[in-house]
Amino acid sequence: MTTKHQHRHSFWRLWGWPLAMGVLTAVGLVSALFSDGGFGDMLAWVTLGIPCVVCFWYGWRRPRNASSESH
Repeated sequence: MTTKHQHRHSFWRLWGWPLAMGVLTAVGLVSALFSDGGFGDMLAWVTLGIPCVVCFWYGWRRPRNASSESH
C-alpha cells in the first residue's frame, strides 16, 4: 500500500526534470518573442540553451546496457 507522500515523491521523481525543461523552454520562447534586446535576449538565450545542451549531452552519450553492446 502506498501512502500519499510516496505517491507525490514518485510523481516528482518521474516528471520533475521534464517539467523543469518545459518551463525553461516556455520562458525562453516567451522572452524571445517579447524582448527587445538586453536582458530579455540574454534570458531567452540561457533558458533555450539549457534544454538544448541537455538534449545534446544525452544524445551523444553511449547507452551502457548490455543489449546495445552486442550490436
